[in-house]
Amino acid sequence: MLALYDQLLRHAPTPIVALNRAVAVAEVHGPGPALTATEDLNLPGYHLLSATRANLLTRLGRTSEAATAYDQAITLATNDTDRTFLRDRRARLTPDV
Repeated sequence: MLALYDQLLRHAPTPIVALNRAVAVAEVHGPGPALTATEDLNLPGYHLLSATRANLLTRLGRTSEAATAYDQAITLATNDTDRTFLRDRRARLTPDV
């Protein structure tokens, strides 16, 4: 899957493709490299960028930062289904140790 996203990114270098590629990076190389891959993406107002970052931060055990990212995603989400899902994910966070 990552190899396919690499090819797609070469042909369609959009921030959305790069974000989807970052999700594939997380599965192959882990959440750290994937989080790095999201840092320079310019997707203002796109709740799925914040939601993806929240998930990656959670997987890294950085729950305080994840909570902030979930809050941003919740604010940016444009429908109740997404907001409910994101609120549930945020509620499941355990505090940083």
